[in-house]
Amino acid sequence: MDLIQLAVPVLLKGLWVTAALTFVSVLIGFNLGLGLALMRLSSNRFLSGFAKYYSNVFRGTPLLVQIFLFYYGLGQLSLIRDNAALWWVISDGARCAILALALNTAAYTSEILRGGLMSVPVGLVEAAQACGMSRMLRFRRIEFPLAIRQALPAYGNELILVVKGTSLASTITVLEITGYAKRLMSQTFAIFEIFAIAGVLYLVVNLMLIAIVRSTERFLMRHESQSRQGSSAPRSKESAAVS
Repeated sequence: MDLIQLAVPVLLKGLWVTAALTFVSVLIGFNLGLGLALMRLSSNRFLSGFAKYYSNVFRGTPLLVQIFLFYYGLGQLSLIRDNAALWWVISDGARCAILALALNTAAYTSEILRGGLMSVPVGLVEAAQACGMSRMLRFRRIEFPLAIRQALPAYGNELILVVKGTSLASTITVLEITGYAKRLMSQTFAIFEIFAIAGVLYLVVNLMLIAIVRSTERFLMRHESQSRQGSSAPRSKESAAVS
């Protein structure tokens, strides 16, 4: 009991850091991933090729290796050290972790959104073109909302992976949940108990994310349930009349 009273307040401090890393990384990664998805679907071979190879590189290498390359590797380049803006990003562990997480999740997000955009019925796009919608208006009102509905379940899994990926930030001196857990472990030597509490915190965060994603999915798909209820009502009336 004393260990719980000692560990929980400390790990909760790390929880806020984990939440901040996740939020900023997802915010950057989603917008970058959307741009990459549009590049993959572009008729320009250079843009589609760049997005394809970007996705292959970041999805084909471990996130931990990427974090180490950014934090330890880029800092050795004189081009980075001499540039104040780039050095500001690389010199801090938290900012470097956000950079690695954002670029990594952007690669996965681009593939998820590309699949969602490809699932949009061609007939709807052609109907929007026939109505005189501009390309941007068509994307904003038809293609993007439909793509999000299709991609949301897979993107929910990606959000969970980002939360778990923040634990790797502890390897570059960032004190999030895992970072504080390592510090407590070295102080108390209660390895199992400390990391069990840390695991519970990660589980709670991910369960909350799952609940939010499922609620959003039900909200976006509410019209389908209403249409099913509307179509079942006439059938019930017909069966009652026959009986």
